[in-house]
Amino acid sequence: MIHSFLKGLILFYRFCISPFKPRSCRFSPSCSEYAYEVVKNHGVLSSLSLIFKRLSKCHPWGSFGYDPAPSKSEL
Repeated sequence: MIHSFLKGLILFYRFCISPFKPRSCRFSPSCSEYAYEVVKNHGVLSSLSLIFKRLSKCHPWGSFGYDPAPSKSEL
């Protein structure tokens, strides 16, 4: 249930809020795409941890580039 709620929040952001903001994500895939993949493939607690780590890197002085969601075997 929480899984579905998180996926719904991410999809709401991607389709209802993000189109009205300038593109500013420094990563590929974007942070919202990353979050959706993580929630889809991992448990709730590990998803929240991975999303927090990713968002904490997403600032003007942070890293950038290709940063895919880890697979379950990589955790």
